[in-house]
Amino acid sequence: MNFTYYGHSSFLVETKGKKLLFDPFITPNELAAGIDVNSIKPDYIILSHGHADHVADVEQIYNNSEATIISTYEVVTWFGNKGLDRGHPMNHGGSWNFDFGTIKLVNAVHSSSMPDGSYGGHPAGMVITNEEGTFYYAGDTALTKDMELIGEEFELNFSIMPVGDNFTMGIEDALKATEMVKCSKLIGVHFDTFPYVAINHEEAHALAAKADVELTLPKIGETLSL
Repeated sequence: MNFTYYGHSSFLVETKGKKLLFDPFITPNELAAGIDVNSIKPDYIILSHGHADHVADVEQIYNNSEATIISTYEVVTWFGNKGLDRGHPMNHGGSWNFDFGTIKLVNAVHSSSMPDGSYGGHPAGMVITNEEGTFYYAGDTALTKDMELIGEEFELNFSIMPVGDNFTMGIEDALKATEMVKCSKLIGVHFDTFPYVAINHEEAHALAAKADVELTLPKIGETLSL
């Protein structure tokens, strides 16, 4: 699997010949000014919830590609009503087998509304599994004991979690979450985009080393081979 970071909580995972784009918030992000959003042509756009800082570029990328939107029922329906009708709705606890592998939607403790203020359903995390590996994307969430269920059910190769604090978990809780999901390889997202979520990178890496966690805070535009 290859992981390419586009800033905030936006990233692309390439696996089994498919491109999975998560939570695209690129053009409004000044830190991601070097990313050409028109060059991103995923097969799937996967959304954890409806907040603008996770869906801002959905429509543009959808129209420039043949992508299918995967998210909760409410989010997929909202985009469907805007004419973006290639969508697959899901809900918490449900799984579905796609051509790139299986997604299971899991709980996230956060809020969700669409950019126009309408109801966005309940936010979600997700576990994706195929022959190349298994990973957990927590979405925007607080630390929750539900994460222990992920560790019981899956053998994760890596996890992707917010570390910016204030609106989500900070680094300390994210490190606790790695214990719960039984995976010591952590990619941090949802940091530095705004002053509220700015973090001390040196301190974060020191805390991770103390917890024996392999922490990556990717640079925007960086691709990791996982």
